[in-house]
Amino acid sequence: MDANKSIELLNRAVGDELQAVHQYMYWHFHLDDQGFAPLASLLKRTAIMEMGHVEELAERILFLKGDVRMTVPGPVLTITEPAEILKKAAEMEVNSARDYNQAALECSANLDAVSKQLFESLVADEEAHFDAFDKQLDNIKRFGPNYLALQSFQSGDESGGA
Repeated sequence: MDANKSIELLNRAVGDELQAVHQYMYWHFHLDDQGFAPLASLLKRTAIMEMGHVEELAERILFLKGDVRMTVPGPVLTITEPAEILKKAAEMEVNSARDYNQAALECSANLDAVSKQLFESLVADEEAHFDAFDKQLDNIKRFGPNYLALQSFQSGDESGGA
């Protein structure tokens, strides 16, 4: 196994996950400010999960005796319209799942089964994130402005309390 190959793939994923954290938190702030608490909460929860991915990736990099690069690959997109946010978020998740599938294959070819398994678990999470965003986008398409109007009456509190 060439640890440097795996470390490079893992660090690329760290950057992608950090990019997602920044982007999702930006969208969380704006959706919350617009009164769309349930959508804002979805983006915040997803950002927190992405932070967990960064931690898992960093732990693997350090195990392989590499250095964790905390480099974000691009700027935060200043999209603030809910349907456009969800469309872009879903696209980001599809791209991540594709990239992590490829990284898993490369780790397998590099005889690094543990990194391969990590990437495979990330694929499952990214697909779940895609599904959540896609369902919300579908609801906006199906119910139009009424769906978003209902969101403004709901709090982000998922406990069901007042």
